[in-house]
Amino acid sequence: MTGPDAHPEERLGGHAYGHGHGHGQPVSPGADRRYLAAALALILAYMAGEVVIGLMARSLALITDAAHMMTDAFAITLALIAMRIAARPPRAGYTFGLRRAEILSAQLNGLTLILLALFFVYEGVERLLHPPDVAGPLVFWTSLAGIVVNVAATLLIGRADRRSLNIEGAFQHILNDLYAFISTAIAGLVIWTIGFTRADAIASLLVAALMLKAGYELLRDAGRVLMEAAPAGLDPRELGDRLARHPCVEEVHDLHVWEVSSGYPALSAHVLVEPKGDCHTVRRDLQRLLRSSYGITHTTLEVDHIDDEFHCEDPHGPRHVSAQGEPHDHNGDDRCDH
Repeated sequence: MTGPDAHPEERLGGHAYGHGHGHGQPVSPGADRRYLAAALALILAYMAGEVVIGLMARSLALITDAAHMMTDAFAITLALIAMRIAARPPRAGYTFGLRRAEILSAQLNGLTLILLALFFVYEGVERLLHPPDVAGPLVFWTSLAGIVVNVAATLLIGRADRRSLNIEGAFQHILNDLYAFISTAIAGLVIWTIGFTRADAIASLLVAALMLKAGYELLRDAGRVLMEAAPAGLDPRELGDRLARHPCVEEVHDLHVWEVSSGYPALSAHVLVEPKGDCHTVRRDLQRLLRSSYGITHTTLEVDHIDDEFHCEDPHGPRHVSAQGEPHDHNGDDRCDH
């Protein structure tokens, strides 16, 4: 449990630890929702007109963009719902609350990107072999308008806290749609000026490739959280070694570090302290190290004195055991003075 009533050795949770998406300062959930809702309104308004124009122009690239915008709207709506669910306080058996609703949302967004991309790969190849007549000017001007709409939507969602995989999933949808409109505008200009109608299919294939990349990355990052892997960029081996090198620590084992949700790491470990060591002081020292060096502020550390059977008779000094169970020689100059 967390909060002021939780015992300090039983708290779990923590600050954000980098996914490679640490953009700016944290934003309030209310502001995040407003940014996403404004982007959703822009996308829905434009998407309705693009579907009609795409059918009139017989442009697969425009229809691809419109379908992608539909998934954008779905992704943002799903993100808003997931944010509401994740904000609910812990209750009943859900001691961490429903924070992983955001991770499920990110996985669903990634999956829709991949499935939609595969469909447009099929359609794009078909149109490369049998290119239809495409109204180049209509495609070009419609795409330019789409670029303006998507730049505005990208800027809005970019101001939200993208350390959340849920928001990052919606952002990737919008960003890929912006790339789609740029490539479609180029295709429309090519068709308009030189009459190369296959440019429409080539643009749709390029967008499909970008969608596959973004979808894979979302599934990968969300999968790491669901499989309780260590936060990206954090090396559990190095972390365990640093804990084991504390002057009073004889051994560290059962070390686990994972993420409850994106930006919400948790850590637990069993720490054995030398017979005369101060367990409470060691625990505070290790918590301070985890907070300052790794951004993990909430930990579960079980700290005990080592039993006689664990005593090491190595003449070179006591040996430490890291997270992987590998011994480390104690620095002879270190002393436990607490």
